[in-house]
Amino acid sequence: MKHVEIVGLFYAFIGVLLFSLSLPMTKWALESFDPLFTATARPIIASTIAIPLMIGLRVRRFPRENLRALIYTTLGGVLGWPILIAFALQRTTSAHIAIIAAIMPLTTAIIAVLHTNAKVTIQFWIASTFGTILLILFALTRGGGADGDLRADFLTLLAVLASSYCYVEGAELTKIMPGWQVISWVVVAALPVCVPASIFIWARTQRERPVTSHAIFGLAAIGISSMYLGFFAWYRGLRDAGTAHGSQVQQLQAIMTLGWSALILGESVTLGMVLIALGVIACVLWALTSRRQNGLQNNLVLS
Repeated sequence: MKHVEIVGLFYAFIGVLLFSLSLPMTKWALESFDPLFTATARPIIASTIAIPLMIGLRVRRFPRENLRALIYTTLGGVLGWPILIAFALQRTTSAHIAIIAAIMPLTTAIIAVLHTNAKVTIQFWIASTFGTILLILFALTRGGGADGDLRADFLTLLAVLASSYCYVEGAELTKIMPGWQVISWVVVAALPVCVPASIFIWARTQRERPVTSHAIFGLAAIGISSMYLGFFAWYRGLRDAGTAHGSQVQQLQAIMTLGWSALILGESVTLGMVLIALGVIACVLWALTSRRQNGLQNNLVLS
């Protein structure tokens, strides 16, 4: 393996490491902040870095012909995923959601295949089916514990679908501009909605909520790290290691999140949860490998 590929895998690992903190940090933020506020505040926090960076580097105006992809990416990644996942976290643990969300690379691949009408091997669909069955079993058994809620599972699946679709649209934008510019435009595009929404939600919900240091740190982390900086390392990793190799590091995210949930939040991580996570990851890896055998590329990211 070439030196540049090794460096690329390192950057991809750093990106996934930052993404893996998203659920525990959101859980912290929910100690003091309304779920909707944790979602709408993310791009505002990220924009405090994005806007000066874009001005300093004199980024050109966003091309009008690609506005549709930008809108869908913003709706899924900035609004859909954060809002739905925050409401899900109110009902269950970060560790529980990490298992359900482990299917995201697979759902993204499926949406990409349907979106492009590409042909895939039968192995792809077999792997997709096995992964789905594992998640259904986990949802029905609550991951071996009483920390689950079918409504939380449903919200998480909707969040995964929203995020997966935005990844497919966002992948199209990386063909015309660097990845860091894509995420910068995404957070900026969300500001006209998120700024007034955040002010309104804060005024309506924050009066009786004491603000803890955990909540402040968690909110800052999901805005700066999960919403923005994580993508810098991730796209650098895909560029240097190549999408085929760099994207494999993403399979570690579910296990990392389980570890953070136990370490930071003190949540229970059972052997059954770890086995389910490993099973889902194996199915995702199987499906994506069979997909690449058809000459298809995938540009997958998890916040």
